[in-house]
Amino acid sequence: MHKFGEVVLAKVQYTDTFEVKKRPALVLFEEQGNVVVAGITSNLKMKGVPIYKKEGSIKDSIIKLNYIFTISEKMVEKILFLISEEKKKMVKAELIRRIE
Repeated sequence: MHKFGEVVLAKVQYTDTFEVKKRPALVLFEEQGNVVVAGITSNLKMKGVPIYKKEGSIKDSIIKLNYIFTISEKMVEKILFLISEEKKKMVKAELIRRIE
């Protein structure tokens, strides 16, 4: 069972093509075998919550809270690292800000 705060390597289908690639993603929650995740990009020009190499990321990156999708738990290849409690709070606050 995956938990909020895990950064995972997952097979992701892009929205504009049928191409599937392995990409990092932040787990928001899992329910009944479905994992809801936020995409992560190394394009630092994107908006979102930053995560850095010193926090466990392979590269300085951005958690893209405008790119949320559901994948099967079978699409998760492995857990890469966990974000800190401080980053979890930032993600929650940003998600709430966007839906209010």
